[in-house]
Amino acid sequence: MPPRKSDEPRAWQRMLSGRRLDLLNPSPLDIEIEDIAHGLARVARWNGQTKGPHAFSVAQHCLLVEALLVHAHDNLDRQARLAALLHDAPEYVIGDMISPFKAALGVDYKAFEHKLLAAIHLRFGLPPHCSEALNKKIKKADHIAAYLEATQLAGFSVEEAGKFFGRPTGLDGARGFHALRPLAPNDAEAAYVRKFKQLL
Repeated sequence: MPPRKSDEPRAWQRMLSGRRLDLLNPSPLDIEIEDIAHGLARVARWNGQTKGPHAFSVAQHCLLVEALLVHAHDNLDRQARLAALLHDAPEYVIGDMISPFKAALGVDYKAFEHKLLAAIHLRFGLPPHCSEALNKKIKKADHIAAYLEATQLAGFSVEEAGKFFGRPTGLDGARGFHALRPLAPNDAEAAYVRKFKQLL
């Protein structure tokens, strides 16, 4: 039998946890960290155009951003660090679109992404929106992470990456930022959940 047609298009996604997340009106009650970690560990940064036996996942990127934020601001509370870990969490259902494509899609895409992120924040006890000051700190760490990923994994020259993301300073001698190694999805997922539990 062919599937029955409905007047309304399906706007929810079934998660492995059994939750059904309404993408147009996301409820915090339908969000689970295990679903986020599982999805992010299987979404490739740079559309998969990275070196190594595995893709460098959004889960690993989020871990890197949180670590870079702590490196730059060692007095941040756990909520700020959790916000950094979750900054790209909506991508567990919408994927990681590269910045040029996001710009082409326009404001509606950004509004959708922000609505989903607000629901994720509420689910884990964060304010729906970060302060402007914290957003700037996370964005700076995000740009540094992009520079490191671009030069170490995505084939960018130092000059080219510096042009697009800015050339970071203050990382000389810092451990863990100069040898990015893509993890297998299950390992990236586990690392993400561990960090989440540590911060929660």
